[in-house]
Amino acid sequence: MTYFRTRLLLFYFLILSIASTGQSLTQTIRGSVIDNVSQTTLPGASIVLVNSDPLKGTTSDPDGNFKLENIPVGIHALHISFVGYKEITIPNIVVNSGKEVVLTIPIDEDITQLDEIVVRPDVEKNKPINDMATVSTRTFSVEETRKFAASVNDPARAALSFAGVVSADDGSNTISIRGNSPFGLLWRMEGVDIPNPNHFADIGSSGGGISILSSQLLANSDFSTGAFPAEYGNALAGVFDLNLRKGNNEKREYTIQAGFLGLDVAAEGPFSKNYRGSYLINYRYSTLSVLSKLGVPLGDAITNFQDLSYNIFLPTKKVGNFSLFGFGGLSDQIQNAQKDSTQWEEEYQRYNSNYFSNTGAAGLKHAITLSPNTFLQTTIVLSGNDHGYQDHRLDENYAPQFNYKENYITKKLTISSVVNHKFNAKNSLRSGIYLNRYTYNLRQRHLNTETTQIDEPLNARGYAGTVQLFSQWNYRPAQNWTLNSGIHLLYLKDNHT
Repeated sequence: MTYFRTRLLLFYFLILSIASTGQSLTQTIRGSVIDNVSQTTLPGASIVLVNSDPLKGTTSDPDGNFKLENIPVGIHALHISFVGYKEITIPNIVVNSGKEVVLTIPIDEDITQLDEIVVRPDVEKNKPINDMATVSTRTFSVEETRKFAASVNDPARAALSFAGVVSADDGSNTISIRGNSPFGLLWRMEGVDIPNPNHFADIGSSGGGISILSSQLLANSDFSTGAFPAEYGNALAGVFDLNLRKGNNEKREYTIQAGFLGLDVAAEGPFSKNYRGSYLINYRYSTLSVLSKLGVPLGDAITNFQDLSYNIFLPTKKVGNFSLFGFGGLSDQIQNAQKDSTQWEEEYQRYNSNYFSNTGAAGLKHAITLSPNTFLQTTIVLSGNDHGYQDHRLDENYAPQFNYKENYITKKLTISSVVNHKFNAKNSLRSGIYLNRYTYNLRQRHLNTETTQIDEPLNARGYAGTVQLFSQWNYRPAQNWTLNSGIHLLYLKDNHT
């Protein structure tokens, strides 16, 4: 016993000596500074780590990129300035030892005349990323979705803390914005409409039990609760405009997380040392599924989900930048009845049932700077949903007999093209077109107990197409004044409306 205590004491002092002589953990903050409207890079911008002692800072290189090395882990703020542009301060940048922080920082041109300039940094915490959204829109960061109580890294749950937003049903995570129906919520990703990105989502709904999108993939995004910019069509309640972050293009990084919801594995890095392209891939698997396969009893129904999301960035020297992005989620809930009628206390316990909800989207984006003041982005996205439910009733011999089945399949092909042009510091224009083609296959069958025949009240398939056009002008007559005016046209080709 004395020997054991001696060894334990020596081990304790060894740990203390390592801790006292070890160096503090540091990490790198890097990224790029761009013009908020034209998306062109800004060489020579000044980036300073706020409250650093001694002062740490750098300037962006000819490609607009910057790097700050040996930054202590913790929460920091950056101050960005550039001649002719508004100074901004970005707070709450979380730096940890396991992953580099890679930022894309858009800044606005300053419209104030030189003889009227007053140097006054602005804290841009809640300023929308979309420069055309001036009211009822705020940005939310990945750090915010992690910090809000019970948000479980889900943007929709984090949005419940915003003014005018309430939960319509916590189980399905549907939200109501200023009294509007939850079905009026629009989801977008990389500037294009996408299907509801949630597991266990009902057909046509805007929420779900668990978000398909991992926080490993999301960048800062916008949430609008009204007064939408003209580019947001076909929405009445609110808009989640999600942005994906690019993978680290200098260093390969791997992240493994395990939590109550599931196992989360992410990989990112460059394709080669001499190429600025990068990949970012994230996969999640339900914890309950793992426990179920290990034989842990989880009740009458087994809940499973898994998802994959990715963003692959492929820049070129002459023809712009390409991106491959997308997500896919599989979720189901399976209940198998016990083949023992003495255990049946309720009628539903004699049914084998299977509910499933599968959703996905895959896109190709091309972005190119046509001139120092003109930026064009074209995107093609194929998305779809496959929702269904079926059950079988065990008869007196415990043989399953068909009772009910429904299956709703919808697919959409979207082609969009949006151009931004900045005439000068006060005037900018954004115009675009969205072409959508929908296909659907909707079926519903059930056993008629009176005739003992299978009835099929719903069996519909077909297609539809829409065209959306928009144009929006942004005018800033003074530093603190902005006028937005625009128009959005939605044309349904099938009924010519």
